[in-house]
Amino acid sequence: MGNSTQVTEFILTGLSLDPQVQLILFGTFFAVYAITMVGNVGMIILIRISPQLHTPMYFFLTSLSFLDICYSSSVTPKFLSNLLKEKKIISYGGCFTQLYFYALFATTECYLLAVMAYDRYVAICHPLLYLVIMSQRKCAQLIAISYIAGIINASVHTVAASRLSFCGPNIIKNFYCEGPPLLALSCSDVSLNYLLVFVFVGFNITATSLTVLTSYTYILVTILRIHSAKSRRKAFSTCTSHLMVITIFYGCLSFMYARPSSRQNYHLDQMASVFYVVVTPMLNPLIYSMRNQEVRGAFRNVLARTFHVQQNDYAF
Repeated sequence: MGNSTQVTEFILTGLSLDPQVQLILFGTFFAVYAITMVGNVGMIILIRISPQLHTPMYFFLTSLSFLDICYSSSVTPKFLSNLLKEKKIISYGGCFTQLYFYALFATTECYLLAVMAYDRYVAICHPLLYLVIMSQRKCAQLIAISYIAGIINASVHTVAASRLSFCGPNIIKNFYCEGPPLLALSCSDVSLNYLLVFVFVGFNITATSLTVLTSYTYILVTILRIHSAKSRRKAFSTCTSHLMVITIFYGCLSFMYARPSSRQNYHLDQMASVFYVVVTPMLNPLIYSMRNQEVRGAFRNVLARTFHVQQNDYAF
């Protein structure tokens, strides 16, 4: 019969209907988004201008910061604008566009975090061959694979969802166009869509999680074999920031998609989505800047050079 869609727009429930609460939320999340942009752009610039950070590890960190900018920007600007509106509307095409880019960047970040775990494995378990194994070409290929995985996953789900019919109601119980709440509104058979979610999301999470677990198992074994306590601490310190980022990212992801009752309590899902989509991209550069000695050292060097140049300018 073809697609008999009658819905031309969707209404997002947002986080609150109280105008005063919405203003507070707008101020809070605008600050979070601003910190996200400044932190991640600052991290990219710092790595680019600091020669001591021109290593594969920081090449991947630059890619992570760029991804966090794109990932947050796929949802947060629309979310912020809706907080200032009484009726939170997103067009039919806008909803599927948001769904596509959200899925693309979220999936790519999953794979990139796994790639970064592999990078730490090579650096700690095979230090003498590190720069040979993690060549510029190899790093570029791993980044490309991450984006290809994201494009495939996003395309499959977006195309499958766009072929559904939406006859009403049109209220999405979230602050952005997430897959499951959108599928719940369809008047078509969505069994294929849920099967695709199970297969593709399950494969992506399983593949990346196994890569992370395997890499850090080898890393832990190698660190425990190091006799010097100072060397063990130094080796482990290079992994702590990445471990914190992975724990936060996969913790939120598991809470959203692995709970049996996750679709029965959409308030909890909204809170998890806020942390997963809006807050996590802000935390990543903060974690790396606070926990990583090389990043802190590079930042101090940049400040010292800037202060020195300013002193010379004033001297003239």
